[in-house]
Amino acid sequence: MDSSALLNLPACALPNQCDVLVIGAGPAGSACARVLAQAGRDVVLVDAQRFPREKTCGDGLVPDTMAALQRLGLREAVLDKAHKVGIARCVGPRGGAVDVPGDMAVLPRRVLDEILCRGAVEAGARMFAPLKFQSVLEEEGRVVGAVLKSGEHSHSLRASWVVLATGAASAPLQGAGLAHRRSPSSIAMRGYFELLGLEAELDQLNFVWHPRIAHGYGWIFPAGAGVYNMGVAILDSHNVEEGEGRRSMKDLNLRTLFDEFCAVHPLARRLSQEGRCVSELKGAPLRCNLDGADLSRPGLLATGEAIGSTYAFTGEGIGKAMETGIAAAESVLQGACEAQAQQFYSERLDLLRPRFQMYRKATSFNRYPRLVDLVIWRSRHSPRLIASMAGILNETRMPGSLLSWRGLKRLVLG
Repeated sequence: MDSSALLNLPACALPNQCDVLVIGAGPAGSACARVLAQAGRDVVLVDAQRFPREKTCGDGLVPDTMAALQRLGLREAVLDKAHKVGIARCVGPRGGAVDVPGDMAVLPRRVLDEILCRGAVEAGARMFAPLKFQSVLEEEGRVVGAVLKSGEHSHSLRASWVVLATGAASAPLQGAGLAHRRSPSSIAMRGYFELLGLEAELDQLNFVWHPRIAHGYGWIFPAGAGVYNMGVAILDSHNVEEGEGRRSMKDLNLRTLFDEFCAVHPLARRLSQEGRCVSELKGAPLRCNLDGADLSRPGLLATGEAIGSTYAFTGEGIGKAMETGIAAAESVLQGACEAQAQQFYSERLDLLRPRFQMYRKATSFNRYPRLVDLVIWRSRHSPRLIASMAGILNETRMPGSLLSWRGLKRLVLG
């Protein structure tokens, strides 16, 4: 059987039962499946799409992603395909910039997710696709498996544990009885553009703030060979409460903000006008802040972006998706009983909450892009500030030292 077929076993070969059923083969689900399979568990991994498949994302791999890849033993496999980057450049409205060093790379999610999924299969998990999650199987209030759909046919698969790693879509969370909030937290749009000759100017992760893209930011990430991932994000986009778990979106338009980004940032303008668009612009929802859904119920753990594993201020979520997937797997393995596994998982995620809460508070700064000018101005006179920013990026320092009003006050007063 060829290697691609191993990632897309047919539904007709689906077993009737397994130890752990992982639904969703993105970073969270594949990380979870790999850890469980390495421990000898009988793991079935399913996804609604055949692999490899496209995924709308910025494709930036920042230090927490690198750390999770190292834990999974897949760092070198990813870096062998990725474009390595050593600088995150923050660009203010006046064009000034500050460079923050870090261990980073860029790799399209089509390639990254295939590597992660293959890593799960190589560890012993069985991957079936396309199979869409329909509902959970329940007995006396406990989840004992799931109903999966392939074409017009439904398949019931029983499992000792089900792990839901279905991303930002709200329907699976509702189907699993976990959803508190149907609407996303933020939204983003990206496209790929090709333009040779920009390597000297664009070999960093570029984050751009400007009043004309207020409520969010623009980005340009180099993917190598003259190709760039360029996009915009609207953070805290759905903040108008409507009741019953629904929130409506601000009166903003992603395509309009993308056009504004290309108008105000010289390099974005060059890419859009002189470059060749090699993919259509695509938007995607984001679930942030570790909220909006229950983490678990008897027999089921939810992980990754389904539980809001994306940082609100930056929109970065690949690393934390893998971290939560690893935490879900380890909780299943360490829990002497079901309740203990759920408790372990909750405690592991509680350790992450302070950082998520700080990033959530920091989203208010996106309404004041000129604050970036202040940070840039101060950083030119303060190597210590650059070190603090690098510490936040590398997660050796809590973001409250800078991304809070108290932190900004200290910044202004020196």
